[in-house]
Amino acid sequence: MKKLNKIASVIAGGMMLAGTAGLFTSCGAKKAATVRFLNFKPEVTEQYKTLAAEYEKATGVKVIVETAANNSYEQTLMSKMATKEAPTLFQINGPKGYARWKDYCADLKNTDLYKHLSDKSIAVSVGDGVYGIPYAIEGYGIIYNKALTDKYFALAEKATSYSSMDEINNFAKLKEIVVDMQKNAEKLGIKGVFASTSLKAGEDWRWQTHLANLPVYYEFKTNKTDLASDATNKIDFSFGDNFRNILDLYLDYSVVDRKTVGTKTVVDSMSEFALENCVMVQNGNWAWGQIAGVQGNKVLPENVKYLPIYTGADGEESQGLCVGTENFFSINSTASEAEQKAAADFVYWMFSSDMGKNYVTNEFHFIAPFDTFSETERPTDPLAKEVIAWTSKPGINSVPWNFTLFPSQKFKDDFGASLLRYAQGSKEWSAVASEVASSWAKESAAAQ
Repeated sequence: MKKLNKIASVIAGGMMLAGTAGLFTSCGAKKAATVRFLNFKPEVTEQYKTLAAEYEKATGVKVIVETAANNSYEQTLMSKMATKEAPTLFQINGPKGYARWKDYCADLKNTDLYKHLSDKSIAVSVGDGVYGIPYAIEGYGIIYNKALTDKYFALAEKATSYSSMDEINNFAKLKEIVVDMQKNAEKLGIKGVFASTSLKAGEDWRWQTHLANLPVYYEFKTNKTDLASDATNKIDFSFGDNFRNILDLYLDYSVVDRKTVGTKTVVDSMSEFALENCVMVQNGNWAWGQIAGVQGNKVLPENVKYLPIYTGADGEESQGLCVGTENFFSINSTASEAEQKAAADFVYWMFSSDMGKNYVTNEFHFIAPFDTFSETERPTDPLAKEVIAWTSKPGINSVPWNFTLFPSQKFKDDFGASLLRYAQGSKEWSAVASEVASSWAKESAAAQ
């Protein structure tokens, strides 16, 4: 990709945004800079335009919202960047997106928006620089029913010493209570601790993508892998045994026999949880609608809680939920200093003003990862509230969505098929692990 203006990029990088505490300084005596925003989400185009008009009324700064059609953002961005009307504010989809657009990504570490990011580990960072700030997040982990875990902890006959899920912060402790819960299944009124593991083809994304994120995250973290580089084109699957730890726990302490999981769907799993046939199920915050929508649902919103997916990795006591997005704001480093500041002011206003926050929560329906939102300004969905709570816990680091780096859908589908055979007993784990590494390398090479 050609740079639009290398000199302007260097100058802008050096002068970039010493902070945006003076939010409206861009509309002083001089002519206010215009912000051009290339929006990624067609479904909220009109809402963005309305909010931009309100911002112009309040500040005098014009924000032009342009929207790329579905599945054409990269192509649109490339064509726009080559014009005099290049976007000031645009989006990258993570480390790989930064690698593609790094010549146009300004360092955002001194912006107010970044300062108020609740969990800075989920930003796109390279070295000391910050080049992408997430603006809408989702999270997933192990959903549990607090009414049933409390019932377990109150059992006089339980074999563990724990009295609360707050004490469960690693795989060893999780396995300990799961094994004992299963022994007390009749007293708890459940069929198994975990909902069924849906390994039917097309229904296995919770395992071949979401669960697989954990070993990939730990491998890249341990190796200090540059996620924007070609170093991600191969993995050793060195944390494969950790993946197996939690998968076996799901399979062996479940409402169904592990040999039957090839017929199970995500809907089956969520129904089992909603009807209190089980205590736990792995899924994301989008699952609350599925739980609440089950006819005969017994799970009250206040009892829907999250636990991180523990696998036995060293240091996982400080691990949080898997939290991420493919949506990161970036500011064009080739724009003028005034334009860059105007863009930074606009996005901070969007996530800090009363009007902006109302739009973010109630019109865009985003879970915003910023501490500028009070409890009453947050989504009321219980799982969304849990995601926010976990990202705000001191000393807890969210697991980023490294599955955005998986080489292809074929890799994931093949992995899912292998997991099914493993679950049913027709494939050894060593063969599964070996194929994960070889398939990753093969599919990465094919994608080049």
